[in-house]
Amino acid sequence: MRIEHPRRTLIFVAHHYFSFASLQPRLHRFPLKTLAFSMSEAVDNPSSFPDQSDEDLKYGFQRPEMYKESITGTVDPYHRHVFLCFKSPEDWIPRVEGYSEHGLLPKIFSSGFKARKNDIAVKTKFTLCEGRDGTEFSDGDVLIFPDMIKYKGLTDSEGHSFFDDVIVNGKPWALREPEVLTGSHIFVCAHGSRDKRCGVCGPVLIQNLKEEINLRGLGNQVFVTPCSHVGGHKYAGNLIIYSPDAEGKIMGHWYGYVAPTDVPELLDRHIGKGEIIKRIWRGQMGSSAVEGEKVDEGKKVDEQKLPNPKENGQEDSPGQGNKESIAGCCQGADGVSCCRDATLVEKCSSEEGGKKVLDKLSRWMGTWEQGDVFAAIAVVGAVATVAVAYSVYRRSG
Repeated sequence: MRIEHPRRTLIFVAHHYFSFASLQPRLHRFPLKTLAFSMSEAVDNPSSFPDQSDEDLKYGFQRPEMYKESITGTVDPYHRHVFLCFKSPEDWIPRVEGYSEHGLLPKIFSSGFKARKNDIAVKTKFTLCEGRDGTEFSDGDVLIFPDMIKYKGLTDSEGHSFFDDVIVNGKPWALREPEVLTGSHIFVCAHGSRDKRCGVCGPVLIQNLKEEINLRGLGNQVFVTPCSHVGGHKYAGNLIIYSPDAEGKIMGHWYGYVAPTDVPELLDRHIGKGEIIKRIWRGQMGSSAVEGEKVDEGKKVDEQKLPNPKENGQEDSPGQGNKESIAGCCQGADGVSCCRDATLVEKCSSEEGGKKVLDKLSRWMGTWEQGDVFAAIAVVGAVATVAVAYSVYRRSG
């Protein structure tokens, strides 16, 4: 067996496949038998193994800035969120206000929020989200939270009248009745043209969220949609969860530094039990930064709890959607965006960081089947054997 630069190859292979932060999504795409073969091939022929780690190390979940800042309280106060469904993340330009003839609706909305700021009563955030055939929403749809309503299929010619009537004056739109949204809606920042970190982390989180949602039979209750810049690039992965609490009130919670290993916990604890996961919690709709600092790990904000399918008698029928309809009247807006990065508050201690890594690893390995565990041990053992053999070879040579 020919070995070229074995030390470099082994380090690369181990780092590429066994990083805690990137292991889970990679294994979803590559079974462990394929993983073992790929590692063997990389050791025997290093040139055959593609170098894909640089981007992850610089922009992904392994980047040095992850978990370096306290992110609680990094959401500006607001009381309404307007999403304009427009094409897909690959089509978005870095700044919404830059759209012209091929994107009049984003231009109309962004310019309107800026020009008519003093005419709008309720502070609102404006964001693009994916809208195209084959996805949850269509191009031109407008979603409004916490109203939980959707205006379907706006055209460029209707943009100004909609903005004046619904956003500024808080009137029902004369041209179209809104549809009621149900369930929980997760918006994940995947605005790669605005910031590479969101472009790398966002799609991975979206894939993992959809997989875990399907595994839990929540496809008709929890919906995942890519969105544009929400503020705080350095906290990527960023996501927002809009869902009703036990009393039907819509809550909007922001999370940052979200990694694929956090996805099961977000679904099971936040959406399933209404618990706040403080270590990655940025804040919520309607709260100030000071109020956000007072939230404790695992506690319900203001004692509010999100719907739990088991408590509502839905445990045996996971395909059933949320039958409750929640609607409201749009009241206007005040403000344009939340493009503020919080200043450094505190560093995570090395001890806390170690506990987080061990906790994530143990949770993730707990989902393996016994055969997968043995296969992984065999792979690691094979790599270690090659390293030892080569070391002996060097000494004897």
